[in-house]
Amino acid sequence: MNWSDFSKLIKLRLTFLVVFSASISFLIGSRANGHIDWVNWVKLIVGGFLVTSAANAFNEIIEKDLDKLMKRTMDRPIPSGKMNTGQALVLGLGMGMAGTYLLGGLNLLTGLLSVFSILLYAFAYTPLKRKSPIAVFVGAIPGALPPLIGYVAAHERIDEIALILFAIQFVWQFPHFWAIAWVLDDDYKLAGFRLLPTGNRNLGSAVITFIFTLILLPVSLLPYFYHHGGYWLAGVSLICSLIFLYQAFGLLRTRQIEAARKLMFGSFMYLPIVQLMFLFDFIGNAK
Repeated sequence: MNWSDFSKLIKLRLTFLVVFSASISFLIGSRANGHIDWVNWVKLIVGGFLVTSAANAFNEIIEKDLDKLMKRTMDRPIPSGKMNTGQALVLGLGMGMAGTYLLGGLNLLTGLLSVFSILLYAFAYTPLKRKSPIAVFVGAIPGALPPLIGYVAAHERIDEIALILFAIQFVWQFPHFWAIAWVLDDDYKLAGFRLLPTGNRNLGSAVITFIFTLILLPVSLLPYFYHHGGYWLAGVSLICSLIFLYQAFGLLRTRQIEAARKLMFGSFMYLPIVQLMFLFDFIGNAK
């Protein structure tokens, strides 16, 4: 097994985004405490990387036969035969235990949330993907846990700011994931995945995607409404949300794959910008 195979097993780009989200939230939680423990920040990054990698490895073990059917996944190490299930399981268990140990060492709640995230992603969301579009709602919970875990790792309790960080990422995931599902629907259906809201690229799926993008606009302003951010955060969040909403309207109007692709790339930009702005604005207000 080489680095390329390992990176595909752990879904490196997805894992990086998850760890980035948690690390930003850790810094927000640290500012709420009044100090930053950089050693714990590194532990969070390493532990978060290992836990997320483990969840992704378990996901690929469970879906190994389905991955063979899709063009975008058939070159992953297990379906391509470059790694067997036993090797992937040992790696997944090793990373999961090491990551949980590191995160649990920060505080008990962080460790428990990390275990819950792995179990929900690998053993609830993964099998549901072939049964019902409700899988996206289930998957949005572990998908929104990284900022909550990052915040709790620093602040040791779930408070209003933690819930706001969770809410923003939770709602964001619906237009993000449905845009991806729209682009990849043909490939997903080869494996029997039903991930679009209505199961198909149609007006209903476009309308529901637009509605959730619209809901994201006021949710993104919650830090301002609850006095955890100022005008800069509110302004940037509003502009990003309006651009995102315009892209969702483009999908609603045309229902074309190209419009969904624009919404997908817009989602990649949206979340880190809003989270970084939350951090910078929160630091400014905390001084």
